[in-house]
Amino acid sequence: MNTVLGKRLRGWRFLLFNFCLGVSHALVIFNAGAYIAMLPRVAGGLGIPLSFAAWTQTDYMIGLALAFPVGGWLARRFGEYRPFVLAFVIFALTSWVCAEATHFYGYLAARILLGFSGGLTLPLGQALLIKEYPDKHKSIGTGVWSLFTLTPFTLGPPLGGWIADTLGWRWLFWFNIPLALTIAGVVGALLYRRGGPRQRHRFDGVGFVLLGLALLGLQTLLNQGNDWDWLNSSYLVGLAIFVTAVLGYWVIWELSLRRPFLDIRLFARRNFTIGIVALLFGFLMFQGLLSMLIVQLQTTLGYSSLLAGLVFLPMAIFAKPMAGVFHEIVKRYDARLLASANLLGFALCYFWLSRFDDPDAFDQLFWPKLLEGVCLGGFFVPLTTLLLHGLAPERQWRALELASLMRIAAGAIGIALQGIILYRRAPLHMTRFAENHVAFGAAPLDLQTLNEAEAFAKFAKLAGRAEMIHSLNDAFWLAGCAFVGLAILVWFAHPTRTPVKISSREDLRREQQEIVVEEA
Repeated sequence: MNTVLGKRLRGWRFLLFNFCLGVSHALVIFNAGAYIAMLPRVAGGLGIPLSFAAWTQTDYMIGLALAFPVGGWLARRFGEYRPFVLAFVIFALTSWVCAEATHFYGYLAARILLGFSGGLTLPLGQALLIKEYPDKHKSIGTGVWSLFTLTPFTLGPPLGGWIADTLGWRWLFWFNIPLALTIAGVVGALLYRRGGPRQRHRFDGVGFVLLGLALLGLQTLLNQGNDWDWLNSSYLVGLAIFVTAVLGYWVIWELSLRRPFLDIRLFARRNFTIGIVALLFGFLMFQGLLSMLIVQLQTTLGYSSLLAGLVFLPMAIFAKPMAGVFHEIVKRYDARLLASANLLGFALCYFWLSRFDDPDAFDQLFWPKLLEGVCLGGFFVPLTTLLLHGLAPERQWRALELASLMRIAAGAIGIALQGIILYRRAPLHMTRFAENHVAFGAAPLDLQTLNEAEAFAKFAKLAGRAEMIHSLNDAFWLAGCAFVGLAILVWFAHPTRTPVKISSREDLRREQQEIVVEEA
């Protein structure tokens, strides 16, 4: 069937189209943010260890990461709306599999495909929305899309906690099904037979498969390292050798192609390398610490899923407003200054959180999380400006594909790495607690009136809580030190001062690029 270019949507169709694409964007990101608060419930529901439940979150994010470059290629090859509609149909089907799954590995496979299909819709949805606006109003379309970028992620944990406590964690997927099918149906009907110019570039399938195997293998290695005792497991040693070999071959393969899956030659540019390192490690620590804290608040400190999610609500207050402010001030100041100040703000936040010592003192978490929301809002814009500086326009979108993939994959790796830190530090603090409270008769424990079994149980509970709090504090302190290092690193990049007056087209393109890196 032939395609037609068609006129832009008008009236109620245009408003409905904007609403559907906004909801589609929020739905995919919400499935990443809300799921974090559900991890202990997922572990209990499937009868698996908590580390395996975290595995289902990290591989969802790997699926999201791999989908970004694929979505861009599909848009160029087939147009945006057909792959977008198909992706949401797959999203609904895999949500149904997740909702019904009772076996872990089938559920894990469905989560990966859910993340991949959702990740396809993010670049496709943005392109679809922007195209429906006339040139002089495209900035409005960019603004509409940006509204749904950070908000679902920051509001996701409390809403996800409420769903888990009230309805059960599987209801996250039951809600996905009608929403995804409605979005696919409405967008398909509104854009029926819509066409456009297409480019017949060959897809680098080998590069995609190799990178997928490397990332999924690395994530499996990190997620199962603590369970299988690392180098004492021949399975993990073999997996590490496999991942190293595949990753090495992938690099050689990508460098040999004219149009590779990812343009890794960009790492030859200083600003890109420094910007991507800061973006990658910054998000790695942010995502890993967020997931670790929300899980430990439930499993160790006795918070419900809803209360643990509410701890992160302060981040939503300033995250989006600060992102809007940074979109403007980055045009007038050197991105190195803004990035360095923002990274130091993260360092201050995590040093502050490393003093957490009272599980019942909500203010010890509220104020640092408020600051973290401010820093999150200003995190992506200056680093995106830094890594794109000096690149020709035709290479900037390739740089964004690479940056988006690596940033999301780093978030998944960060979740696993923070679990490793917690696993390594907890025994040390357990030993210290036992040494400092060797006598059950110590007054602070108030165990004199209990029998031996009750006293031992209470002692073990107090020791477990103490070791986890101190291990969390260690992780926050290490993150604070790492952010100080990143704040220094960005000054080794070339300055990025830009004129105050730039064309409206260039301004819009830059803002769209910044939003792409903020997604998911």
